[in-house]
Amino acid sequence: MDFGIVLQNNPPASRVVDLARQAEDQGFGYVWTFDSHLLWQEPFVIYPAILAATERVIVGPMVTNPATRDSTVLASMFATLNDTYGNRTICGIGRGDSAVRTLHGRPASLATLRESVAVIKDLGNSREADVNGSPVRFAWSQGSELDVWVAAYGPRALTLAGEVGDGYILQLADPDIAAWMIGAVREAAEAAGRDPEALKFCVAAPAYVGDDRPHMRDQVRWFGGMVGNHVAEIVARYGASATSSGGARIPAALTDYIKGREGYDYAEHGRAGNTHTEFVPDDVVDRFCLVGTPDEHIARLKELEALGCDQFAIYLQHDAQEETLKAYGETIIPAIQGAHNQGVSA
Repeated sequence: MDFGIVLQNNPPASRVVDLARQAEDQGFGYVWTFDSHLLWQEPFVIYPAILAATERVIVGPMVTNPATRDSTVLASMFATLNDTYGNRTICGIGRGDSAVRTLHGRPASLATLRESVAVIKDLGNSREADVNGSPVRFAWSQGSELDVWVAAYGPRALTLAGEVGDGYILQLADPDIAAWMIGAVREAAEAAGRDPEALKFCVAAPAYVGDDRPHMRDQVRWFGGMVGNHVAEIVARYGASATSSGGARIPAALTDYIKGREGYDYAEHGRAGNTHTEFVPDDVVDRFCLVGTPDEHIARLKELEALGCDQFAIYLQHDAQEETLKAYGETIIPAIQGAHNQGVSA
């Protein structure tokens, strides 16, 4: 299993770069950032600074979207960064949430998302793409390599991820829900004639290492509110009994907790201690996030790895950023990757 961090582009940008450098030093392989230009600084301006300050980490958005980003411009930015820093970028993409809703817009349709994924994958890998019915390519791009991973919750979006994504991003760490989501993506990939084992699966969630459980829960409770936005849309569109393309019902554990949801303030999006997540109960925090001792983190990560999770990415929005990176670098990552390496060599 690989490990990543997910950062907000809060000023100063030098702090984002420093956390990325610390993450690499602690053994993390990926640095993701939010992409919401009204709430935070522009990520594609900060990515070159991260890439220049590090040597190994793969860098990209979790997640961008085709509603506020032109697909050809996105592909050009990725290809340019790859040419400059050596194929160290990745594209996480979805329909759009905070970047769109803060501007009173609507998330992109699944058809638009599908088209965007195709264009970004082709141009980002130095291939010709179909853009508005015409062949287009970057004459200057040679040898660029870019994976496009799709973030999704709803049944149709999960199907799209399996059909066209190089990977799938699930933004919560509940093993039962992860099993359903990963299974739905694999079903869709197989139905489309793709090898479901070739897809990569990333679980992203806040992680906080310690023993003061009430404090840790309060620091990451915001995440249940963020996930609740997507779940509320699924329930509104499909009802609480939505099923995957294979007929499996979406887990009640994902839909039941939003019954007390009354709204959401994007001014506090992704921030510890925000004021609109009282509806998120402790058990949801414990299931969606990783909070507790190193041994508790290791046990959950082993569950997720057994389900097929290739990467765990930590949302690092709380008051123990360096401490969490250190705990993972010194104890948790070696325990997971060391166990895997022993299994391979045995």
